[in-house]
Amino acid sequence: MAGSQWELPPELCCRPMAFVALTGLDVVYNAVHRAIWDAFCANRRADRVPISFKVLPGDHEYPKCRTKRTSYEWYIPKGILKTGWMNKHLNLVPALVVLFYELDWDDPQWKEKQSECATKVEIVRTSLQGRNTKVAVVLIQKKTPLPPGEDLVASERAAALCNACDLSGKSLFVLPHTDHLVGYIIRLENAFYEHAQTYYYTEIRRVKSHKEFLNKTTHQLLFVRHQFKIAFFSELKQDTQNALKYYRTAYSLVHELRAHETNMLEIKTMAGFINYKICRLCFQHNTPLDAIAQFRKHIDLCKKKIGSAELAFEHAAWMSKQFQSFGELFDEAIKLGLTAIQTQNPGFYYQQAACYSQDRKQQAHFPLSYESAASHPSTEPLDTQSGGLDFYGQRPWRQGHQSIDPPDAEKEKTGILALQIKERDVPHSELIIALLSNAVAQFKKYKCPRMKSHLMVQMGEEYYHAKDYTKALKLLDYVMCDYRTERWWGLLTAILTTALRCAYLMASVKDYIIYCMELLGRASTLKEEQKSRIEKNLIRVLMNEVPDAEPECDSSSISTARSLWSDRMSLAGSKELTIEVQDYIPFIQCKAKFQSPSFHVDQPIQLQVYLRADCPHPVSFNKLAVSLSNQEYNQWCVLESSDHRNMSLLPGKTKLYNFSFVAKTEDVGKKIEMTGVELMLGSEGRCVFVSWRGAGGDAASAHEALQAGRSSRQWGRCMEARQEPDWDSLSMQHSTMIISRVPKISVQLGHQPPALNNEMYCINLTIQSQEQGIATDVKLTAGLKPGQDANLSQTTHVTLDGSKVCDDAAPALLTDVPLGDLKPGEKLEKCVFVKCVSNGPRVFLFHVAYSIDTTVEGRQIVCKCHKDETVTIETVVPFEVSVKFLSTKFEPLDRLVVDIPFLLMTDILSSSPWPLLLDSSSLQLLAMTSNTPQRQSQLQEVVLQTGECASECFCLRCPPQTNSNSTVATGQYLISWRSADSPLIQTTVTLPHVILESIPLYIHAELPSFGRVRESLSVRYHIENRTALVQEVEMAVEPSDAFMFSGLKQVRLRILPGSEQQMLYNYYPLMAGYQTLPQLNISLPRCPNTNTHTLRRFLPQRIFVKPQGRQLDDASIAAA
Repeated sequence: MAGSQWELPPELCCRPMAFVALTGLDVVYNAVHRAIWDAFCANRRADRVPISFKVLPGDHEYPKCRTKRTSYEWYIPKGILKTGWMNKHLNLVPALVVLFYELDWDDPQWKEKQSECATKVEIVRTSLQGRNTKVAVVLIQKKTPLPPGEDLVASERAAALCNACDLSGKSLFVLPHTDHLVGYIIRLENAFYEHAQTYYYTEIRRVKSHKEFLNKTTHQLLFVRHQFKIAFFSELKQDTQNALKYYRTAYSLVHELRAHETNMLEIKTMAGFINYKICRLCFQHNTPLDAIAQFRKHIDLCKKKIGSAELAFEHAAWMSKQFQSFGELFDEAIKLGLTAIQTQNPGFYYQQAACYSQDRKQQAHFPLSYESAASHPSTEPLDTQSGGLDFYGQRPWRQGHQSIDPPDAEKEKTGILALQIKERDVPHSELIIALLSNAVAQFKKYKCPRMKSHLMVQMGEEYYHAKDYTKALKLLDYVMCDYRTERWWGLLTAILTTALRCAYLMASVKDYIIYCMELLGRASTLKEEQKSRIEKNLIRVLMNEVPDAEPECDSSSISTARSLWSDRMSLAGSKELTIEVQDYIPFIQCKAKFQSPSFHVDQPIQLQVYLRADCPHPVSFNKLAVSLSNQEYNQWCVLESSDHRNMSLLPGKTKLYNFSFVAKTEDVGKKIEMTGVELMLGSEGRCVFVSWRGAGGDAASAHEALQAGRSSRQWGRCMEARQEPDWDSLSMQHSTMIISRVPKISVQLGHQPPALNNEMYCINLTIQSQEQGIATDVKLTAGLKPGQDANLSQTTHVTLDGSKVCDDAAPALLTDVPLGDLKPGEKLEKCVFVKCVSNGPRVFLFHVAYSIDTTVEGRQIVCKCHKDETVTIETVVPFEVSVKFLSTKFEPLDRLVVDIPFLLMTDILSSSPWPLLLDSSSLQLLAMTSNTPQRQSQLQEVVLQTGECASECFCLRCPPQTNSNSTVATGQYLISWRSADSPLIQTTVTLPHVILESIPLYIHAELPSFGRVRESLSVRYHIENRTALVQEVEMAVEPSDAFMFSGLKQVRLRILPGSEQQMLYNYYPLMAGYQTLPQLNISLPRCPNTNTHTLRRFLPQRIFVKPQGRQLDDASIAAA
């Protein structure tokens, strides 16, 4: 049998489509025919009908149709399904033959061409003799046909052509070769598809008609065959629902067949074919659960049908192929949109297929006698006359045989032997690796990391068995990282053992040393004798000798490996290896630490390295070196000695090595880190540098430290009495900070908070030395502490000169102010002045730095020391200024009238905890002028205590503006002030903007300061026109109960621009006390928008009326 016998035939796996043969097309030399063929085949979209087209010559010989059987009474079937049947109906026997012929309705040689066309149709029918294949004719025409019924000539000639060719009207088509060729082709395809449907429907009925002639005694195979054929024709007909029904029936029938060793393979083969079809259709119908259920049922029914024990490997191969095929179907369905999950994905089926392939590989290693193999060295029993089998699943040496016992026992034995010999040539490992690779890809896709790792281990083992050690090591190395992280020590040991064998057989020195070191370590679960053997081999390699072979290695490969090792050991050149072990778990553990997270520069830096060996025998090393971030210190952290006792590690014992060095003064403020620890094994033969990154530790150290921390909290400190430190509780300190020497000076600050805004605030600084020697190069940095709000640095100024107020150029931080030298016990005082422009808290820093000579371990060094003091100072405003605009009658104003005097009132309220001296005050006016002559400040030399208020009043006038703005700036109010013992400070207060308005008329009154009852009171009103127009004024005096008056009660005036009119009234008071004057109402017809209330506010509203008394002489009045 063929080596690929377990592969499913391509005609089974493809999608069945109706087969239509096209004749009469010359696609090579005729451009029109080529265009027609391209329209049929090129760029077919999914929405076009499923048809398989082929161009065949007109006299093509189709497969002969066998003579129809009239009775099955004496017919004994030789097998279930012929190997060529599916291919015959897919690619050889068409459902429809289409004859293309170039003929126009108005062709002058119509008769001759009609006869020629009929002849060609007859030739096609003759070649299809006995088959139900339909025949159709397509006339290729140059002109576009008229609509049906309009071209009478075409109708007559079409009927004549149908009669001549013996065709129905539905089998004659016209194809105009125009610009719309593809559209016509699609319509033709649909018509062809209907004819093909009819053909396959006829074939189904023909196969069904055989059922009445069959009996279940001798024709069981035919029942299966016919159901399969009906299902296959239904698929060709695209009736997948019925196809699935018939395939299910065929599957049930195939398992009803009586199974024995001679037909077991044929039954399983057909069961596999039908199961494949059922599962494919279930996925196609989007019912994946039905497909999975069918496959499980199929496996349950077939897994026990092993057949001949001598050919058990065939059953394993068949089972593997079943799982692989289902996995491929599942994966294909997922690509088309099906959703899979972690617990149900194609990876499980590929994995199971690989498992059966592994069983096949084991079962194929059967013993063969030398005589048997020598007497039948070829595969002659597997050859057939035709080169292939007649029926699927049958043996080549007994085709068509259906009895229980083989016809020729000797030939049966020879055939089985030939199959066994052929099986030995199968590359089993390649098959297994391919399946495992598919499974790994699926488990990776569905995020199943442990399944992926498990299968990658199996792939590595298969590569090992296939003697591809490089790929095996690559896979095993990748997986070992996961098992180290998850601490599967048993699994890791097994993988390391396989990897060690690979490294030995390929003579990879570095890999061999790494795996030996790890198998000797604490993660290895090997027994002591095994570890002893590995340690001896490791020592041999370090001595540049060939190691002993690993157990369970292939004996044929050991000699090759020894030869490779000998070549490796004899090579000249460098024999140094560096192995970074932080990702492994080696047999030597290392933990390093600085004794403190920080050291002063005048202290020696102490560094400790702990080493521990986990191997069964003592191990010696020749060098221990610690690498630091500053390489200048590395020379102090190297241990090289001829004292072998000191350079030897005992199993399970912790060894401590101490290093010490003095830091450089320029490294103050810097961090020193361990970059690595290196241990040298071996010497003359081969040197191996075991390197730990950082302060040591390996792949398992982090988890062990965590466990140790938990146990120490649980059990307390009961292990304090132990002489040797507990390894797991040892912590690593990979870095330390070099900090400056502890300063021996005192820095004291004196001040009186809070600080006032813009004040020169004094802070007294007192520095006293407590050093034994002279503190040289003393420098002071004082001011705002860096790192605060950026706005504070713009509003804070620091100076040492307190005699005057500093300007904005003064810095926020004074740096490196030299203060000279300080002798032991000497005291130094300094005043620092701070000006804060804004309010709020500020943190000030006072940094005093100096240098002093000192001795560390006999070395003279100059240490730079510094002392920092910080203080938080709150800044508050010294006073608050409020401004009010008043009329000359001290009434509040919300807007000002142009060229009318008004009052500006300022109030200064002290909020300072200290007395404030107001030196002077002044106005800087912008758009206004003073209505009074310049005079001395009203606040000069005024002292304000906390909460006291000082007021000042200015009489101003706003002249007419050249611009039309209604809002104008008033100006600034300048206040000069100081607190006790501070320079004079000037504070500027910006006065608020005011709203201006212009009035067309200004009116004011002249009247005495008081009146008397029943005495005449003269009141004169002045009315001034302030516009460039003549103004009409209507005035009316309202009567009052408190006064009688004489004068015009109602009058209308005209006032020229810039002129003034006067109105005189005599009021006669009737009642004493504060009385309301008669109201004067004024209206301006030419300025209707003028507010009467605005004009009325310039007039007096009330007057005090004295009561009528005795007539007193002047002397009495003077005396009063």
